[in-house]
This record gives sequence, structure tokens and C-alpha cells, in this order.
Amino acid sequence: MERLQQVMIGNGLLVILVAMFAGFMLMFKLLGGLEIWPGHILPLPIYGTSEGWVRAHNGGALNGVLVVIVALAMPKLRLSPLMQKLTAYGFIYVAWSFTLFYWVGNAAGNRGLTMGDSPLGKTDLTSVIAFLPGLPSVFIVVILLFIAAKSALSTRRD
Repeated sequence: MERLQQVMIGNGLLVILVAMFAGFMLMFKLLGGLEIWPGHILPLPIYGTSEGWVRAHNGGALNGVLVVIVALAMPKLRLSPLMQKLTAYGFIYVAWSFTLFYWVGNAAGNRGLTMGDSPLGKTDLTSVIAFLPGLPSVFIVVILLFIAAKSALSTRRD
């Protein structure tokens, strides 16, 4: 289990790192570039919207924290070795697929929330690339959270 925890913590921290880069993207988007000297902005064309970068920054950080918290809680969960692996790699997949969704969806015509046109915009290849990897994750995360919570609340003795 200790190795699984290390892998989860490492991936969780990397997801948080990517979320911090989204914070830079947000700053560059808000400023229109990079301030190289007080009052002097070097223009940088940044795709997406400020709101999308806020979501990538906050959502990514929280997904990384979720993976780290579950990793630290693993010894308290009464899971079989197989379920430990499924939980560990499931949460890692969820965090990375949502990170991909935030970054790619920010460039998508419909924010990557659907496979087709929506009130948010027209679909394009970017929409599909953002949507498909995250689709299983919306189910996986709910199932894994339920399993972990049920395990943590179990009254059976080890």
C-alpha cells in the first residue's frame, strides 16, 4: 500500500503543479501578457477565457489535493489489495483527465462539455478531445468516493 500512496501523492502534486501553471495562464490572460518591467507588458496571446483559466487553476488544485488526501487516508480504508489499486489508479486517472479537460476545454468551441453543438457553442475536434477522456471520470470519481466512504465507515474489524 505504501507504494500506491507514494504514486498517488506524486501524481496529486504534479496535478497541483499543472494547476499552478494555469494560474500563470490566468494572469497572462488578465494582463494581456507578461509584465517584464513595471508598466511594460510583453504581449502574449493566450487562448481561452479568464473564467476557463480560473476553473483550470482552482479545479486542478482541488483535484490534486483530492488525490493526496485519499492517498493519506488509504491505510484507514478497509479495501482489498485489488480495490486499493483500483482506487489509487482510478483517482489518478480522474485527476489527470479532468486536468486535460480544463486545459483543452478552454480552447474548445463548446468548452468540451458535449460531443455536439450546445448553447455554449459549436463542437469541434478540440471539444471531443476535452470531453472523451473526462466522461468516464464523472462516473469513476462518484463510484470511488462512495466505495472509500463506505469502507471508512464500515464497522467490521480487521
